[in-house]
Amino acid sequence: MHVCSRGRRIAPAISLLWVAALLVFYCTGTAFAAVNSKPKPKHRVSVAGTWSGQYSGAFTGTFTLHWTLSKSSLSGSIVLSNPNGTYSVTGSVHGTAITFGAVGAGATYTGSQSGKSMSGSYKTPRGVGTWSAHKTS
Repeated sequence: MHVCSRGRRIAPAISLLWVAALLVFYCTGTAFAAVNSKPKPKHRVSVAGTWSGQYSGAFTGTFTLHWTLSKSSLSGSIVLSNPNGTYSVTGSVHGTAITFGAVGAGATYTGSQSGKSMSGSYKTPRGVGTWSAHKTS
């Protein structure tokens, strides 16, 4: 009888150990999966290409930007309706922040991009204003 009572005490202990082992295995696998899962990268619209927009403030009009992007550096041209002309532009992109200038027009622009839209403010010797644009190609 003494053996039977020991067997009765061992059986629940073994069952408890199996449950504990399964819990450790499950929790370790879940933690491992959470640590090793990487979020899918969002598709980001490139700033490079052609953008059309408008501006208001010290100057009011429309513009078309043609940009190329190399790493974080922008270069290209901007066609302004006021002052009328085509000007060289250079600038930079850091995340969604955009900074560029049209030296011939005496303007500097800052703003941010969100998908196929961007907007911000500009500064010239004659005053300040706002601008916005959308990507056309």
